[in-house]
Amino acid sequence: MPGTLYVVATPIGNLEDITLRALRTLREVDLIAAEDTRRTAKLLAHFEIQKPVISLREHNEARETPRLVDRLAGGISIALVTDAGTPTIADPGAHLIAAARAGAIKVVPIPGASAIMTALSGTGLPADRFRFLGFPPPSGQAREQWFDTLVQTPETVVFYEAPHRISRTLTHAAGILGNRQIVVARELTKQFEELVKWHNNVPLQDRGEFAVVVGPAE
Repeated sequence: MPGTLYVVATPIGNLEDITLRALRTLREVDLIAAEDTRRTAKLLAHFEIQKPVISLREHNEARETPRLVDRLAGGISIALVTDAGTPTIADPGAHLIAAARAGAIKVVPIPGASAIMTALSGTGLPADRFRFLGFPPPSGQAREQWFDTLVQTPETVVFYEAPHRISRTLTHAAGILGNRQIVVARELTKQFEELVKWHNNVPLQDRGEFAVVVGPAE
């Protein structure tokens, strides 16, 4: 009988945000496929879970997927986890999930933390409709096209950005968005968590992990 692929959300910062169901799943599966094995090892050690962990990241997912699907088909149950939050949301895992489903293998999502939803819930901005734009491309025409999409999207927008580009991205965004609100969420659920309304030319701490929420066009 084929095994099951569990898509398990893990904390984005505070380890207390992991769900009881996620913990039970990690304890019961035969194998854990992780984006960053070292980070996952720390999570497992904190909760005293001992399971074999293999790497499944952006650069090896295509190569490893057939092997994992074979193991699933042979009856092995696998938990897919990312560095933090929900797998496949601006993180690897979609290729494996699609291949498992194509092979008639059961896929079970285990919901939990998401930086998108956490950021949205703390802004007070409308969230009945919103669009997630992932990470802006670092440079070139793709980056300009991404900003065009941002401007042309009338509803609330959420995106991520790297620390070393956050100031440049916010300055560009503020210059083209008019009076739309921009709320910056930094280090969500961690000790130095911040949720601040951002204005152009305001100094910003450029350390940590960032989610940015842009209010809808008026």
